[in-house]
Amino acid sequence: MEQIKTSFDFEKPLAELVQQIEKVKQVADKTKVDMSATLAELEEKLEQTQKTLYSHLTGWQKVQMSRHPERPQTLDYISMICDDFIEMHGDRTVGDDKAIIGGFATIDGKTVMIIGHQKGKNTKERQYRNFGMANPEGYRKALRLMRLAEKFNKPVISFIDTMGAYPGLEAEERGQGEAIARNLLEMSVLKVPILCFVVGEGASGGALGIGIGDKVYMLEHTWYSVISPESCSSILWRSWDYKERAAECLRLTSDDMFENKLIDGIIKEPLGGAHQNPEQMAGTIKKQILDDLKTLTKEKTEKMIATRIDKFCAMGVVVEG
Repeated sequence: MEQIKTSFDFEKPLAELVQQIEKVKQVADKTKVDMSATLAELEEKLEQTQKTLYSHLTGWQKVQMSRHPERPQTLDYISMICDDFIEMHGDRTVGDDKAIIGGFATIDGKTVMIIGHQKGKNTKERQYRNFGMANPEGYRKALRLMRLAEKFNKPVISFIDTMGAYPGLEAEERGQGEAIARNLLEMSVLKVPILCFVVGEGASGGALGIGIGDKVYMLEHTWYSVISPESCSSILWRSWDYKERAAECLRLTSDDMFENKLIDGIIKEPLGGAHQNPEQMAGTIKKQILDDLKTLTKEKTEKMIATRIDKFCAMGVVVEG
């Protein structure tokens, strides 16, 4: 972490240490004095502070990390993981939703169908992508691509990163709820392996609409919940001021989700978050994809589907003593 371009309040100690390191380097360059011992001490202190800070993030701090403007998104991962990618458009009914992208790709010579949310990196792109909030045609496009993958017996990889499905009146008129529910049903019995990765925000049905899989993973600094902390705070306390408290109550972090057996694993991020080393993050995800596909492609289809259904049916079951 040579430079922190965008830092949150809780990252101020790191930013201060980085500034100190830069000042020492400048002094060393100007005076030609050997400052290597001081630099080594400051860099060691920076590393220790990073490890301590990022291993004890609160729920709200993880929400902030998942929203970092430089955090890699679906198209970034596709470019770093895949050998090639052919994007496919449209749901063949209404139109092409830009918030969800998808198409065939190859990873180390293996053909897969990749589907994911794309938020956008700047204002113009975010408007074009509707901030990653999909309309019904987005979920119907995803379903069309999954059926196509099933037809050609190709695995499905999904990248989840959304603030939720688009809540506009026109989306509801075109059947937002039905489109998501249809995806849940169809993905449950899809005859090819499905791997899901929460790479940023995983909010409500917008995330779940492409989130049913044989393996569901969350990156370390991501969240997955029925509602965002801000929305939860505004409903319970009539104000956004309690969003930090709401984030803790929702238990939405990767650790909480894994503890409750709602996901299959947590993928470790580079120190400081995925945005600090996107290539390393992509390499870790790629390895996980290849390892899982090697196992899942050997399973009989009927057994794979039965295991998938049983896994989701077991969630939320309470056994009274």
